[in-house]
Amino acid sequence: MIRINLITVGKLKERYWRDAVAEYTKRLSPYCRLEIIELSESKLPDEPSDKQKLAALNNEAACIQQYLDIKSSYTFAMCIEGRQLTSEQLSEKLDYCGTSGLSTVNFVIGSSFGIADSIKKQADFRLSMSAMTFPHQLARVMLIEQIYRAFQISANTKYHK
Repeated sequence: MIRINLITVGKLKERYWRDAVAEYTKRLSPYCRLEIIELSESKLPDEPSDKQKLAALNNEAACIQQYLDIKSSYTFAMCIEGRQLTSEQLSEKLDYCGTSGLSTVNFVIGSSFGIADSIKKQADFRLSMSAMTFPHQLARVMLIEQIYRAFQISANTKYHK
């Protein structure tokens, strides 16, 4: 069974977001081993300088890096400049990972300032959910739903219809 790591910077604060993630985590259990890794956000002032933002992103990248195993995993960096996929295309990518001997798929969601370039360069795929901007907590719920939908598409269930 493939392992899916959802590596996120920041924690879900509101209960309704945590409940939504818990529901999709439960639904995903027959299809994959899901692990949600919540990393601490770097502390920044209300109006950080570019230098402070870069230092924070690099600090967060060092934490993210600890969870990336390049040899046996496929990594998606969630970033606005990434490529958008349909649900069917995401399903195909996950199927490919499962059939090509990769044991782990990582999805990396950065802080509100994004993901360090070092992580983006290392990623196998840069994925954008939309050209629109979403709160990070909502984006996490949307991503986990899309992962569930991808497995449902592969299983030919009625969920996606």
